[in-house]
Amino acid sequence: MKPWIAFWNILAKDMRTYYLKPPNISWGIIFPLAWTGMFFIKTGSGLERIGTILPGVVAVSILFGTTSMLAVTVTFEKKNRSFERLLLAPIPLEILMLAKTSGAIIMGSVNAFVPIAMALFLTDLSNVFWGAFIPAVLMIAVASTFLGLFIAVAVSEVFEAQTFSNFFRFPMIFLCGLFFPIERLPMLLKPLAYVFPLTYGVDVLHGAVHGQHRMPFALDLVILGGFCVGLFALSLYNIKRRWIK
Repeated sequence: MKPWIAFWNILAKDMRTYYLKPPNISWGIIFPLAWTGMFFIKTGSGLERIGTILPGVVAVSILFGTTSMLAVTVTFEKKNRSFERLLLAPIPLEILMLAKTSGAIIMGSVNAFVPIAMALFLTDLSNVFWGAFIPAVLMIAVASTFLGLFIAVAVSEVFEAQTFSNFFRFPMIFLCGLFFPIERLPMLLKPLAYVFPLTYGVDVLHGAVHGQHRMPFALDLVILGGFCVGLFALSLYNIKRRWIK
């Protein structure tokens, strides 16, 4: 069996079984729309407000979409032993796990463009630097997915994965500069902000929308890429240690 044929078959199966089901599609649309409506409609549609709010709404849509979906696909299959059959397949573990996470990456990236599409009806986004914005969206989706994978392989039940995810998601929402600058955080919390991968992706999104960013785009993306590699490597290590006897 050629590894990349197996990759596409696993991805296609997950898309049919999990991600393209009506509840997941509606959740992927309703959740970003709810966040967008809550912030955009309530606070106004001026370009200044869009610059403040759009990066945060996009990042939150990706973060919750990827981590929530992956907790179901990986944890549920492990509990029902269907994941063990995949581990017996003659393909490298790295390609297997990339196939299992690609669906969440795709859906997380799609979720990001729901608030963008809604923002287009409220204001002019012609000043957005899409050359940095789109790579940041993709990198945030990858990092959030691998964070979800790291959490999913550390627990046994779906509800445990969802609960454990909140220990990472909610601190990131408040500490990563999503809706207010890191400079406004208490001195003791500022170093903690730079521990989370979302901080660097949000920095790129803010810079692409309104030009205010703390670090160069390239450095942000390189650091975010390092988080992606590290989280994926840790997840593979845990799988080999806990699931492969």
